[in-house]
Amino acid sequence: MSENKEKKESVQVSSEENRGVLNEIEMLDVEENLKKYDSESVLTENKGIMARIVTVVALILSIYQLYLASPWGTVPSAKARAIHLGFVTALIFLNVPIYKRKDGRLINFVPWNLLCAVLALGCNIYLYGRIDPLAASGNVLNQTDFIVCIIIVLLTLLAGRRSLGAIMCALPILFLLYAYFGASLPGILHHRGFGFTRLLKQMVTSSEGIYGIPLGVSCSTIFLFVLFGAFLSETGLSELFTNIAMAIAGDRDGGPAKVSIVASGFLGMINGSAAANVVTTGAFTIPLMKKLGYQNHFAGAVESVASTGGQIMPPVMGAAAFIMAEYLGVSYRTIIIYAIIPAVLYYVALWINVDLEAKRTGLKGYPKDQLPKIMVELKLRGHMLIPVVLLIALLMMNYSASYACFLSIVALVVVSSLKKNTRLDPKSLVKALENGAKQGMSVAIATAVCGMIVGIVNMTGIGLQLANIIIKASGGSLFLTMLLTMIACVILGMGMPTSAAYIVAATVATGAMTSLDVPKAAAHLFVLYYAALSAITPPVALASYAGAGIAGASPNKVGWTAVRIGLLAFVIPFIFVYSPELMMLKGTPITIGWAFVTACVGCYCLGGAMIGYLKTSLKFYERIALLVAAICLIVSGTVTDAVGIVLLAGVLVLERLRMKKSTA
Repeated sequence: MSENKEKKESVQVSSEENRGVLNEIEMLDVEENLKKYDSESVLTENKGIMARIVTVVALILSIYQLYLASPWGTVPSAKARAIHLGFVTALIFLNVPIYKRKDGRLINFVPWNLLCAVLALGCNIYLYGRIDPLAASGNVLNQTDFIVCIIIVLLTLLAGRRSLGAIMCALPILFLLYAYFGASLPGILHHRGFGFTRLLKQMVTSSEGIYGIPLGVSCSTIFLFVLFGAFLSETGLSELFTNIAMAIAGDRDGGPAKVSIVASGFLGMINGSAAANVVTTGAFTIPLMKKLGYQNHFAGAVESVASTGGQIMPPVMGAAAFIMAEYLGVSYRTIIIYAIIPAVLYYVALWINVDLEAKRTGLKGYPKDQLPKIMVELKLRGHMLIPVVLLIALLMMNYSASYACFLSIVALVVVSSLKKNTRLDPKSLVKALENGAKQGMSVAIATAVCGMIVGIVNMTGIGLQLANIIIKASGGSLFLTMLLTMIACVILGMGMPTSAAYIVAATVATGAMTSLDVPKAAAHLFVLYYAALSAITPPVALASYAGAGIAGASPNKVGWTAVRIGLLAFVIPFIFVYSPELMMLKGTPITIGWAFVTACVGCYCLGGAMIGYLKTSLKFYERIALLVAAICLIVSGTVTDAVGIVLLAGVLVLERLRMKKSTA
């Protein structure tokens, strides 16, 4: 511990001359903020023998996952998933309290936790040994199998409730009841119904329940990327990103807000969690904004929106992106290609909104001479970008995501040893492995619980029925279908993490869009986008609440301000559905480039219409003209693009004439 402390102090001293204004900001403790404001980081503070047990379980899990990704890992996928879930569930029962009271006290009962952890691990190990015999017997369960399957279902639901909240336990139970009582239900909900044994087999011993595709993606890919992020955090890469962001944007209008956008975008490339992003970068950017005069709720909202974009920002997007690749049956590289322009548009739209708001309210940045120097920061920690560049290169060379991540982790350990301030000693390595396991367990259990929902949907055909309902309600209109799908995704995401919201929404909502000739990839990215944006949408907005906690503002006020700031981002999925060139699904480089330019100009017009400002305050009719221009530029077509550009030019001319008259 003392060595790590000395390491951090040496970094601060070595960059003291380069920090300038950073020295004036009281940095908040990231780990403390995670515990306070990130619901997935509320962990029991184990001590003594329990702490050692947790460390051992976490280390075994992380090392096991690295082994699976290595060239020597040859465990069959079904067996690998059983061990993965066993250790993840055990880790949740050992780490996550039974209940957190409103006053912050954690309610726990250690013997019960140990019993659940041992049962979870033991039952999954038993299932590991029974997979081949069950396959040979045609999935016939004996009495022991029957009991083990019941225990696995119950413990998975309990672990989901502990880690992700009551809705992650209630929703699958609701689907199970629907499957069991289907024969008694009226109208479109009616189906033939399924018995208890049939449901148990679907949930546990088939490939469409708990151990289905979502958990398989967690086991093979997601966990490794979380582990990669944990290793990078131990080397201090987040501080490098923050300081570079300060150097790039700190002196511009609304400087600290733009620093938040750049820093969160950088960090989001390697960290797909919105709330964790808010806490990590917000520990610095929110106090910085408040110091410059930003209102508390505005500072929290900007950071929330900026951090949420990390879930759709390649190369390392949120966990849901890996599941999307599996659902579409394409490589992760293909998902990166689909997502890159929409992700850039997200941050362009956010930058435009913040820029116009800053100019309207007169918020300035910091003097250039008080900001960090990029070259000095790169000299301190720039070598730690090598593993990130290697990861991107391997993914674009079409290596499997798991193997690319494995090689990047190995490279990270080697590269970190080049300098003392980033070197990972044995304690740091153990901490990275342990933190990676703890950070990955909530995503893993979310995929397992959602696998139950997917299994029920596939059994009953309710997904097709819901798609038909959406189409009928929209009257066959693509716009209304997308609007209803958007609302469904945002509502689902209010009580679930992004990966869980995406799995459920993709299972039941994408069919409506694809039936109206929307490309399957566009429909899935549309759903993923709004599942991510639910993190800033009240009444349950995890990213906004985290930002509110750090900023000391009302959660609802931060949430609604975040929606206003990020309103442009809510339009972007409609843009890439109407202009599939933005996902590179069709078109030449010229048409793709033109679609991107017109989309950016459309975002600029929409931002001006919303805020009422471009170069100066806009008249009402000018805002209407900009709104029409934005719609024309969003809808792909030569004529509409021309109309939009002419309208924008007209507003700019009127503004310029008014400014000249005012000056005279």
